[in-house]
Formats: sequence, structure tokens, C-alpha cells
Amino acid sequence: MRVYKVKNYDEMSRKAANLIAAQIITKPDSVLGLATGSTPVGTYKYLVEKYNNGDLDFSEVKTANLDEYKGLTRESEQSYYYFMYNNLFKDINIDLNNTNIPDGTEPDSEKECARYEAVVESMGGVDIQVLGLGHNGHIGFNEPADEFPKTTHCVDLTESTIEANKRFFADVNDVPRQAYTMGIKTIMSAKTILLLVSGADKAQILHDCLCGPIVPQVPASILQLHGDVIVIADEAAMSKF
Repeated sequence: MRVYKVKNYDEMSRKAANLIAAQIITKPDSVLGLATGSTPVGTYKYLVEKYNNGDLDFSEVKTANLDEYKGLTRESEQSYYYFMYNNLFKDINIDLNNTNIPDGTEPDSEKECARYEAVVESMGGVDIQVLGLGHNGHIGFNEPADEFPKTTHCVDLTESTIEANKRFFADVNDVPRQAYTMGIKTIMSAKTILLLVSGADKAQILHDCLCGPIVPQVPASILQLHGDVIVIADEAAMSKF
């Protein structure tokens, strides 16, 4: 595990974009595992900037997103497809047919989870997986639990996650109560994992994830067992070290 301590969110974003860019330049048909939420927004902006400068070509790149709310259409402004399209996909030369996100409109959880797991496998797995870190240690929507969920599954969101995500919705009652998410085994199958953490409010959980026991009650603690994890965290997030 390599841990890079950077000054602030902007520096974290720039460094993350540089690492992803290096992956694409080295392997033009890379499979990128992508995340949503506020953490990776800056990283995506820097990737768009690199594309606009002529430094990156996404034409052969494939992507697989971690998760999607169950019950939301792609057109919903709160869906993760909408987020990815507006924060990255529309501004680069990626083939939208090569972008993959769980289908939130599929009511049959078992069917959709099996389909998405097969999609990730069919691409040969993820080359570099971008992860944010939830306040409770969740990665993707893998919430604290009594065991590590293995493959793509449908999850009931915890109250703390609903509370954290309500800022994106007009009303807390509009926040979906379920989501499709890659499982821990799926995430851990990525060749490289890039964990991005920013802010003093993440300092304790980052410390617990990297230095505490490996337990499913702190889902991201499993990353200690992965052979190639890169952590980029700003000074505020690193304040407990």
C-alpha cells in the first residue's frame, strides 16, 4: 500500500488524474472502475482538461461504475449515470457503449446483479478502481455488516448513508432506500485500487481503515489485504496519523 499525503482536495484530484492518465497512456483499452459522489469530481475535471489538451484518448477505454440507486432512471438528475455523463462522459471521446453502470430500472435484483457481474468479468476485470470513502467506512454501497458481501448485490442503505446523500435530493424522502453495488470481492479483484480521501471529517475512518482490524463492520478495512492500493489523502484527512 502506498499512501500519498497531499496539501488539499485540488492536489489530491490532480494526482489521481495523473495516475489514471498514466494507466490509459500505458494501456489505451484500459478498464476504469469509476466512483461517484463529491470526492472524484475534481479528478474527472482534470481528466477532461487532459483530454482537451490532446494528452488523453478515451476512444478504446471501457468503464464500470461501482453502483447505482435502485428505482432511478438514467435521466433522473440524481442517478449515477446522469452524474457520470455530466461530470465526465459528455466531455471526452469515450464510446458510451463502453460505459457500464448498473441498471437502476431493473426491478429483479437477482437478474441485474448477475448481469452486471458478468459484464465486469467479460471485460477482463478492472485495471484501476477509483474509490471514495464513506463516513462509516463504506466503499461503493457496501455498508458495515456482519460479513463482507462478495459480488454485485442489492443493498438496503443505512440511515447514515441516506443522511449523507440527502444533500443531492430536494427532500430526504426522495433518497432511494436501495442500491445496486459491486461487492467487496468484485472491488478487490481490480488490479490497482485508488482510494481518494479528503477532509477532516474522514480522518478517523481513514485511520480505522488503514490501521485498524480488518472487519466487515469497517468495509474499507479489507483494502489492507489488496496487493496494489494507492491512497491519496489530503492533510485534513491524514490528521490522525
